Amino acid sequence: MSGKLKYYQFVLGCQMNKSDSERIAGVLNDLDYQQVDNETDVDLIIVVACSVRQSAIDRIYGKLRQWNKIKKQRPLVTAITGCLLPGDKKKMKTLFDLSFDITELAELPKLLQKKSSQLFDVKEYFDLHPTPESAFQIYIPIMTGCNNFCTYCAVPYVRGREKSRTSRSIIIEVKEYIDKGYKEITLLGQNVNSYGLDLPNELTFPELLKEINDLPGDWWLRFVTSHPKDMSDELIDILATEKHLCEYVHLPIQAGDNETLASMNRKYTVEHYTSLVEKIREKIPKTSLSTDIIVGFPGETPKQFKNTVKVFKSLKFDMAYISKFSPRAGTVAANLADNISPHEKKKREKKLTKVLDKYAVKFNKQYIGQTLTVLIEKSVKKDNHFELSGKTRSFKTTRCNSQKDLKGQFVNIKIAKATAYGLEGVIDGN
Repeated sequence: MSGKLKYYQFVLGCQMNKSDSERIAGVLNDLDYQQVDNETDVDLIIVVACSVRQSAIDRIYGKLRQWNKIKKQRPLVTAITGCLLPGDKKKMKTLFDLSFDITELAELPKLLQKKSSQLFDVKEYFDLHPTPESAFQIYIPIMTGCNNFCTYCAVPYVRGREKSRTSRSIIIEVKEYIDKGYKEITLLGQNVNSYGLDLPNELTFPELLKEINDLPGDWWLRFVTSHPKDMSDELIDILATEKHLCEYVHLPIQAGDNETLASMNRKYTVEHYTSLVEKIREKIPKTSLSTDIIVGFPGETPKQFKNTVKVFKSLKFDMAYISKFSPRAGTVAANLADNISPHEKKKREKKLTKVLDKYAVKFNKQYIGQTLTVLIEKSVKKDNHFELSGKTRSFKTTRCNSQKDLKGQFVNIKIAKATAYGLEGVIDGN
């Protein structure tokens, strides 16, 4: 390849897409491409798409109009991958120069072959090394795909069935980043609890966590996302006892009504979910619990929504990601009557947010006066100091000021103020 070709990535969606983008960067950097942070003067643009919400697809169409104008002025190759439902994929293929499944990422060099005289080895997706954006945090996929087929969800259609990596390859990759000084490792999967079930004689997810936890060093271990039907007592015990695992659990409930859960094909009941939360809080008293909720699911009656509010008040989540239902073509729920008005969905979202804020403030105020370890993720230079922000082990966003740029370091902060969405304090000893 003569000279450096520049590329830009437009990444939408969840942490899995973020992790995929780092593997794309690894492939392109090996091809001697240079990554840049804007699309003004590039040779290649790659979109890592997300079909989960229509708004994300609409953003791609908006970008395409800009890129097509650039194409009229100079050469530009556009490519798309990521999570695309069949209908979206069919349309996008006609609008982009290149289209490939993310699991076929190793084939990207072949697709770009006409721009190079080099020959490239084809590897398995999981064997591709990422080029991380961060020097201290890394997302490591341990599996891809999902077997659950929740009626509202696009993942099984865009990612396929569950496919796990070997535990050996995961542990080797984790160790590499620990040896490089990384402070936070997050294991990724659409349903991490079912890791290894598709591979004969492989470790279970709790066993994998135990093996990784035994690696030495000063670092934190997290994972997302868990499915309540597969959250085992063994996993809860591991969370309670292993030192590197953080006191934070993200456990999507999606609805607080059994009829709605059945319509979503979630395969558990409110009672089962509640028992899991009770076990987690009994075993790990300092844990922070977040969840996902969909309001306005087709057929959700006022009474059923009241049941969700009741569960919210009962379980008192630290954080919740509340979304209004929007149908995605190709999913089962898209065939259901979307009979809840946008106004009503917004009203229900505000109702739950109000409940969430009430208990989140109460939880966070308990930290006032305590000194917490925070991994500093952002550092902004001001006139005579740096404004720092980061996360605690329990995933609480925490802010403070410092005379030094401490990004990427563990810092002990004494908490002085709490809101529903974060903590503020001063560096201990200042």
